[in-house]
Amino acid sequence: MPIAPHHFEIVKKPLVTEKSSGKMVESIYAFEVARDANKIQIKAAIEAIWNVKVASVRTLNGKGEMRRNRFGHFNTGTSRKAYVKLKEGYAIELV
Repeated sequence: MPIAPHHFEIVKKPLVTEKSSGKMVESIYAFEVARDANKIQIKAAIEAIWNVKVASVRTLNGKGEMRRNRFGHFNTGTSRKAYVKLKEGYAIELV
């Protein structure tokens, strides 16, 4: 599948944290994705960008937090994460 420019709008960046690094052993990778992207679009984008086969996609919505500074209160933006499980024999090199 060829890489289309909109695939990079769907998958913003990989999330490399202590939790996601532990999940990489199980072929589960975490990505920050667009708020309006659905699981089918996320699967197609991951398969096109990294040339792998995706077994499943799990998503979660993160709520923004109320923060404050000397100018007043403001909300941080909401985010959306996707945990992508790859089929057997596939891996993504994120380093």
